[in-house]
Amino acid sequence: MVSLYSYCPFPSTKALQISPSFLFLRNPNFLPFTFSRIIRRSSISSSSSAPNHQEPIRTSYAGVQLEETVYETKQGKLRLDSWISSRIQGISRARVQSSIKSGLVSVNGRVVDKVSHSLRAGDKVDCVISDLQPLKAEPEDIPLDIVFEDDHVLVVNKPPHMVVHPAPGNANGTLVNGILHHCSLPTVALSEKEVLSLSDTEDVSDDEEDLYGGTSAAASSVRPGIVHRLDKGTSGLLVVAKDEHSHAHLSEQFKQHTIQRVYISLTCGVPSASSGRVDVPIGRDSNNRIRMVAVPGLSHHGRARHAASRYKVIEVLVGGGSALVQWRLETGRTHQIRAHAKYIGIPLLGDEVYGGTKNMALSLLRPRTPAKNNDELSRLVSRLERPYLHAIVLGFEHPHSGEKMQFSRPPPPDFRQILSDLRRIGIGKVKFLVSGTTSNICY
Repeated sequence: MVSLYSYCPFPSTKALQISPSFLFLRNPNFLPFTFSRIIRRSSISSSSSAPNHQEPIRTSYAGVQLEETVYETKQGKLRLDSWISSRIQGISRARVQSSIKSGLVSVNGRVVDKVSHSLRAGDKVDCVISDLQPLKAEPEDIPLDIVFEDDHVLVVNKPPHMVVHPAPGNANGTLVNGILHHCSLPTVALSEKEVLSLSDTEDVSDDEEDLYGGTSAAASSVRPGIVHRLDKGTSGLLVVAKDEHSHAHLSEQFKQHTIQRVYISLTCGVPSASSGRVDVPIGRDSNNRIRMVAVPGLSHHGRARHAASRYKVIEVLVGGGSALVQWRLETGRTHQIRAHAKYIGIPLLGDEVYGGTKNMALSLLRPRTPAKNNDELSRLVSRLERPYLHAIVLGFEHPHSGEKMQFSRPPPPDFRQILSDLRRIGIGKVKFLVSGTTSNICY
């Protein structure tokens, strides 16, 4: 095994403060990802009832064709990539996005290469799924906000809009690409099997996903890898493991729920109780495979898994139209904070997938905003580009020294600007419910 030390000389640094997402980088032959192997079927769903027989298992969707008319749109905005994903059973949205970008999708006879193209009822969509393209993780000179680094761990403050690892449709510009360059590691190529596995996972995973629990053949073939990750739209701290011992030790801390993880968010509305614990299992939404849903009841029912989050309102904004909310995770499920926030009636501001839409924000904020500030409110809402969620604190035991480490970073400029604007435009004074380190760091 080649040591990472021969590729990346690290300065000695003292502990600062930390957050979540672990990569194994000691051996450049290991990919800095963990995949889930998902068996997919080849059928294309339609409004008619499916035949009552077992379809063959598909290993690749290359060449699958879809010719269908959009008969209805239940939502005001229906994305092209999301709609195609819903019509081809089992395919990942990343795979669909790759086909769209390759010019293999047309709407009403015109090629559309924009994955977020809005569909309307009556649109005719023609699609051919592209061949799997070789996928490589190449070093890229991407500026990284390094919070802490030693011989065993690397802590990075991830900006919003950055994808953590390469995937079909997001082959470059990721955090992994930047880390490979930072550590002078070579390009890593994926095998066909690994590309298949990755193309059949979701490209929109949020908060963190407890990837350490995967036991699939594909996952084990590239381990050690990411323990958990932050979504593209979520900002905050990620920690990288540089050797097998560190990876194993940190993974065990996550399994035992001894990692300290604190997030802050801006929400649509204010919860009925200023603090509480949401203990509701989370599973995939049967009507929208890119979304998770909180499912009350026993966690073993269906595919829902135990999930628990604690929340506390730090600050009430715009007379109750919004709030700054702190979250402490007890588990790390996919989209956990977003799904739990929606469940208790406070979807994250800017979260179009979970109900925190611009229209929702306007409906809550406008009645609580003086008329003279309506134009400013409209500009504020038009700037909402992501779910406003930030991993602000992470603490863990250093995998080699055993030292208790804690790291924190304030939210990025876009988050702070929206928070500042919300404080200014509302009727009356801001109501602070909680004071302390977490709220002070937001200023």
